[in-house]
Amino acid sequence: MSEKQICTRVAPSPTGDPHVGTAYQALFNYAFAKGRGGRFILRIEDTDQARSTAESEQAILESLHWLGLQWDEGPDVGGPHGPYRQSERTEIYREHVHRLLAAGNAYRCFCTRERLDTLRGRQGADTGYDRLCRNLAADESQRRAEAGEPFVVRMKIPLAGECVFTDLLRGEIRKDWASVDDQVLLKSDGFPTYHLANVIDDHLMGVTHVIRGEEWLNSVPKHVQLYDHFGWQKPVFCHLPLLRNNDPNKTKLSKRKNPTSIRYYRRAGYLPEALLNFLGMMGWLMPNGEEKFTVADMVANLKLEDISLGGPVFDQDKLRWLNARYIRENYNAAGLCGLLEAWALNREMYQRIIPLVQPRLERLADWGHLTAPFFADEVPLPAEDLPIKGLDGVRTAEILQLVVWRLEQQRDFTAPALDALLRETAEKLALKLRQLLAPLFVALSGRTAWTPLFDSMAILGSDLVRMRLRRAIEVLGGVSAKRQKELDKEYTRLFGRRD
Repeated sequence: MSEKQICTRVAPSPTGDPHVGTAYQALFNYAFAKGRGGRFILRIEDTDQARSTAESEQAILESLHWLGLQWDEGPDVGGPHGPYRQSERTEIYREHVHRLLAAGNAYRCFCTRERLDTLRGRQGADTGYDRLCRNLAADESQRRAEAGEPFVVRMKIPLAGECVFTDLLRGEIRKDWASVDDQVLLKSDGFPTYHLANVIDDHLMGVTHVIRGEEWLNSVPKHVQLYDHFGWQKPVFCHLPLLRNNDPNKTKLSKRKNPTSIRYYRRAGYLPEALLNFLGMMGWLMPNGEEKFTVADMVANLKLEDISLGGPVFDQDKLRWLNARYIRENYNAAGLCGLLEAWALNREMYQRIIPLVQPRLERLADWGHLTAPFFADEVPLPAEDLPIKGLDGVRTAEILQLVVWRLEQQRDFTAPALDALLRETAEKLALKLRQLLAPLFVALSGRTAWTPLFDSMAILGSDLVRMRLRRAIEVLGGVSAKRQKELDKEYTRLFGRRD
């Protein structure tokens, strides 16, 4: 492998807001490859057709470009190994699946969803598939497929022994094959699963180092088996430590506790170079111990084996401190003026806000007071104004939690869509609409009256809205873990299961 040009990749799924975890992985992949004269690829993993959107893909590209990360190959720049969207590579995957079937390394599974659900219910959620279709005769399998019976394709996993592989940060890892399921490779809709597509794409695109989050560590045996079935050389595996919340249990970074969208940090006034610097500090430091460094510094000094496995904490106070250093140390007055113009005084932002504010302007000087909540990360929260009329603070906090969960599921964050969503929410909670909206006005603006709520929410954006609502929940005393479980049942009963 040393003779090959180093090549890394980042492969986000366009199924929501661009996540800081994507930027974290992209940064380490970029810095490692560029420090060794290698290539860095961006690939879009959009095989989940039900959830993938073009808008989310565009947001990912824009956010990574805003951060200053550039890739050598990708859907927007092209390259010799395209296409770079997995949805455009389905014939490649099917061809490789046929190879696996012909070699006896995979099989068609005709089990219905109902049978699989029953199997999971009887054996327990953590128990894998019972391999009912694994020993179907080849002619019977072919006959049923040609008759139009729906099926998936599963990989044959060894029934005994263990998988042995090496992770660059953890050394040798062993996993009993008995604990590995016969992985679905091709879904019934003809699209591949992550496991199949990522192995094929990494090989065909010449990826030498797979640098990704440690949540994929348990999937490596499936990937190793695929490499072996195809007779391909394996890449170097390096699984980065997960980003953690700054809470007592150092839980996995989650949008339910922290803003995780790159667009939130852009909207909240963080500088891209500060955010990248902060992400670079997640599990790694410059050899001289300096905490403020550039991407170029990281390119010149990063060694993957120096990454610490201690769970890196996404501490927003530390990010604020670092961002403040950049504002003070990297910009003079003219430079800061340019930053502010680009961030707040841009025409696009003004054009969205002016129609909401103009009917309330008596003097131009009123502009600052009326628009301040649009340009703030946090707003003052008077606790006495938050409870819903007729309800106490405890129940108000619970209702706001239900609203946050609803907003997490909401893809269309336009004013009409939010209007419909919150009207339905009020109705199902047996509240008048004005009862439900009253604490939202306070949570989002710090005031009991403000600009039109649904339009204002659309301008603020999903991540900032949810963060302010979570702060309001905390001001009201929060919702205990026990009560959250009960609320989750209430949510399912009223609105359906959460993703």
